[in-house]
Amino acid sequence: MQNEKSGLIGELRSVKNIILSLDKKVLVILISIPVLQTFSWYVTSRSFFRANLFQAFQSNPDVYLFEYLFWFLGDFITYFVFPVLIIKLLLGERINNFGVRLGDWKTGLKISALFLAAMLPIIWIVSASSSFAAKYPHLLSLREVWSKFFIYEVAMLIYMFAWEFIWRGFLLFGLEEKFGYYAVFLQMIPFVILHNGKPMPETFGAILGGIALGLLAFRTRSFIYGVLVHLGIMFSLDFICSLRFRADDYGLGINSAVNLFKEIF
Repeated sequence: MQNEKSGLIGELRSVKNIILSLDKKVLVILISIPVLQTFSWYVTSRSFFRANLFQAFQSNPDVYLFEYLFWFLGDFITYFVFPVLIIKLLLGERINNFGVRLGDWKTGLKISALFLAAMLPIIWIVSASSSFAAKYPHLLSLREVWSKFFIYEVAMLIYMFAWEFIWRGFLLFGLEEKFGYYAVFLQMIPFVILHNGKPMPETFGAILGGIALGLLAFRTRSFIYGVLVHLGIMFSLDFICSLRFRADDYGLGINSAVNLFKEIF
């Protein structure tokens, strides 16, 4: 019995020594990510709102919009405010070391514009499928009321800011010193996993998209341009799919473009 106890104590000391030998910054970040993601899943999520708050707002016709706003603003706290506190209080670093800066803004704006210019024709083509267009925006009732549509999109901007920061800011730059360019691939893995459940082309596209956005952040030393690209794609999807629904036009030619343009006004 005494030998078993001594052996257990020895093992615990070994584990302690291993932990103490680890890079504090990397350890804090790698533990923070699953903690924050778990908090997001169980607390700042649509499912939490549905289970705990929905009944209080169910008489309001905008209850489903409230549900999305709760998610978007809640995850801003989870994925931006909490990591900033971790950076300041646990790591004792400045947030601009984690990409919260404009960085190389000329290159960032140029690459973002080129990327969006390349994506818009693709979005135009795939949105011509009525089954695909029926998936965007995620809250389909927004297609009928522009004022609510833009409230949703502004909230999504806030969400996307935090979403990009947690992967292309906090995780990417937090692991850069230890792993170099491997950090681009490390941040891509959870990013793709969290796309599971979305349309398959979007999920597979997240592999290349996650790598590309990681490289963009490395090149510009900022995650801001990932926000511009990611939000630009999502807004374009939501906007074009909404226009197609309102015009009931899923063509690809000039006449379809004209019909959709009329729906803006």
